Amino acid sequence: MRQGSIPGAHGRVRPLGLLGDPVLHARCAEVTDFGPELAALVEDLFATMYAAHGVGLAANQVGEAVRVFVYDCPDDEDERHLGHVVNPRLVETGGVVVRGPEGCLSLPGLEAGTERYDEAVVTGFTVAGEPVTVRGTGFFARCLQHECDHLEGRVYADRLTGRRHRKLMRQVARASWHR
Repeated sequence: MRQGSIPGAHGRVRPLGLLGDPVLHARCAEVTDFGPELAALVEDLFATMYAAHGVGLAANQVGEAVRVFVYDCPDDEDERHLGHVVNPRLVETGGVVVRGPEGCLSLPGLEAGTERYDEAVVTGFTVAGEPVTVRGTGFFARCLQHECDHLEGRVYADRLTGRRHRKLMRQVARASWHR
């Protein structure tokens, strides 16, 4: 039986920011207060991520410009990785660069072949302020890099060039959610 509560069980689902929202394109601030408001934000992030059927979610995607993300993501061996990181730093990438399909809850329904390393290491803190190191391979490494990019004010579309970027932007322009 599972110990503790299910992440997000006490959170509220928040509206997701969409491509073009200014908060998605600005570097997020470091978290300095590890109090109950941070814990509530992490719960809200999990609740929102699960409601949107995502595998990761950064705080700025719900309008909070602080350095926090959550994840519930498998790796290529289908091992589940569940957690959160406050003030994350992508400290290592390695392995091979793989171009794979990547989507984002802030660009709903769209994806594009995006290059990412297949190994990543992120350091940061838990909601309680304890140091944490998260290592990912395969799809989970992609997730870690993607969420760290969000907190730097980047979305995966920013990594695309040429034909891939133009194609995605045409899809964005036709998307029902595009303003």
